[in-house]
Amino acid sequence: MSEPVIKVLIVEDDNLISKRYQMILSKDPQLEFVGRAASGYEGTMLAALHRPDVILMDIELEDKQAGLRATSEILAYMPDIKIVMLTVCETDDTVFRAFELGATNYLLKNMPAEEIRTAVKDAYRGVPSLHANIAGKITREFKRIKTNEDSLLRNFHILTQLTPTELEVLDLLLKDYSRQEICRMRHVEPSTLKSQIHSILKKFEKISVQEVVAVLRELHIPEILAQRKGSLPLRTE
Repeated sequence: MSEPVIKVLIVEDDNLISKRYQMILSKDPQLEFVGRAASGYEGTMLAALHRPDVILMDIELEDKQAGLRATSEILAYMPDIKIVMLTVCETDDTVFRAFELGATNYLLKNMPAEEIRTAVKDAYRGVPSLHANIAGKITREFKRIKTNEDSLLRNFHILTQLTPTELEVLDLLLKDYSRQEICRMRHVEPSTLKSQIHSILKKFEKISVQEVVAVLRELHIPEILAQRKGSLPLRTE
């Protein structure tokens, strides 16, 4: 039985790069070029019109995220289409986002012709044949997300161990009030505030207020607390 012909749509705003891919596809009788779009919007329209098997999708089209948006829209309505992302400069978060949206593969534009043809065929079969550097980026991003999740859970747990007074002091510290200002606002002596801050640092296992504030801000905890104020099961003094 002969191999099925794979219909390929190219979504690329650079005419020279697009023509290179057309030429690469034309060298393989199993691959059929069915059209070219120069924007994410046009790519979505042509995908609906031609119903290609595989789309070679540039990430940066009319803007830096246009390819990702088009990928999301296409797969929402045509989930059987396989999408191979194209880029000249990949970052860990963009690579991860593309696969999170449902892209099957990810290619650097300067890869050899045979690797491009192989990637299209693998995508058609649903095989994510990743280049080593792309696989590494995905691994690093999974590790970063896992680390952040662990850190977020740990710090939320610590927050639930703070007394209402300690949480109020921490909130003021996160708002960049000085210790003198906090003493005046809360009508307490410096020695009392010092003791409260010492207790906070001990629970977070940090040696300075700056460390605690930096960690909580990196995890966007102040914003989360602002949205869900009063929802934490705080201890009583």
